[in-house]
Amino acid sequence: MKEKLKHIMVALLLLAVCSVARGMGDTTAVVMADTVPVLTQKDSAALAKMEKKLAKQKKKRDWSNWRPDPKRATLLAIIPGAGQIYNRKYWKLPIFYGGFLGCIYAWRWNNQMYSDYSQAYVDLCDGNPDTDSYNKFLHLGITIDENNADQYKGIFKSRKDKYRRWRDLSIFVMIGVYALSIIDAYVDASLSKFDISDDLSIEVKPAVINGSDNRLENSALGVHGALKF
Repeated sequence: MKEKLKHIMVALLLLAVCSVARGMGDTTAVVMADTVPVLTQKDSAALAKMEKKLAKQKKKRDWSNWRPDPKRATLLAIIPGAGQIYNRKYWKLPIFYGGFLGCIYAWRWNNQMYSDYSQAYVDLCDGNPDTDSYNKFLHLGITIDENNADQYKGIFKSRKDKYRRWRDLSIFVMIGVYALSIIDAYVDASLSKFDISDDLSIEVKPAVINGSDNRLENSALGVHGALKF
């Protein structure tokens, strides 16, 4: 009988312990649920705004340590002025754009003069009095007749050839300006990595230059320079 009572008491004690443990677990879950903060819609919007701001700060480039890439600068320089913009040398843009515009103007002017003198030369050579475009190049009171026709033919022909050469020359100069802009973009980007800091120094000191036979009488005094960086 005593044994049964012991078993019953042990069983009741275990049930009591389990009940207390379960109650403590439920209480802990309630306490944890109460301590977890609940984000409102306003807090979520502020958090998202802060995350965007941090992302922008990470993406922001440090221009103080930025150096252009020579290959990329050369590829961009295919578009006139784009290489200089990439290298952040904006002051060179008026120089190259001015060169392009000057060459275009020279080409148009010389091409127009070449066309006018070519037409005047053709009209003078065809012998038709109705085609007299050459008269606009003559001074007032001057006419072309049989006595001076050959002279004016030579004048119109030489001027026609002159303006044609100048027109072609303006095209070659424009190509040269274009090639120079590409070369400048590449060289400028390459030299951007050249060290020009204050740590560079040169040490100059006298030195004795020995002759081929290392004899003292064949030696000479000189200057020795050493570059430190």
